Amino acid sequence: MRVRDRLGIDERRQRQLTWLMELVMLGVFLVGVWKVNVKIIANAGVALLIAQIVPVLERDYGVPLDAGLTLWITSAVFLHAFGTIGIPGGQSFYVTIDWWDHMTHALSSSVVAGVGYATVRALDEHSEEITLPPRFVFVFILLFVLAYGVFWEIIEFGIGVAASMAGTESVLTQYGLTDSLWDLIYNTLGAVVVATWGTAHLNGISSYIEDRLERRAA
Repeated sequence: MRVRDRLGIDERRQRQLTWLMELVMLGVFLVGVWKVNVKIIANAGVALLIAQIVPVLERDYGVPLDAGLTLWITSAVFLHAFGTIGIPGGQSFYVTIDWWDHMTHALSSSVVAGVGYATVRALDEHSEEITLPPRFVFVFILLFVLAYGVFWEIIEFGIGVAASMAGTESVLTQYGLTDSLWDLIYNTLGAVVVATWGTAHLNGISSYIEDRLERRAA
């Protein structure tokens, strides 16, 4: 049974929560424009863009993203965007709440892990020449997310250096080596969750990718 079924959250309620998050992200973006805060504008803008890509994939390309998966992805970008603004008049939640950064990294990495899981499962089902044991898939997801996490930390560092050289505020903040290591730990936590329970939620995506591969091979 899926988590949302256990909680008794129906599809209509999930879509309402998704729309509410999108409205809040739009509000965060407008606050950034009002304050002329590039960091808030950039983070909220990218979050809104990702949130809008999801329904486009479902509507125009037939990707089976149900209300639960849409809510999952939207939650990841929403919490990141909302965290950049924090309480009005105060600092961002990334500064005032110790665990906020850990939570957003775990949730975001779970989305990345979901992409990796769905893809590798599709390859496994598509080709008779490829056999991927469950343990291999588990390790692959962990390594996939860790690689992405390292890549992201490099991006954060590069943006920070570029902003420092330009004398402007960085749109992404890196708090040092210890922070980066904790980010990778929580990235791994998100990957473990998906690698362990991904089958219940991502089989539809895997089947879609498999079908696309078969059409190309035909």
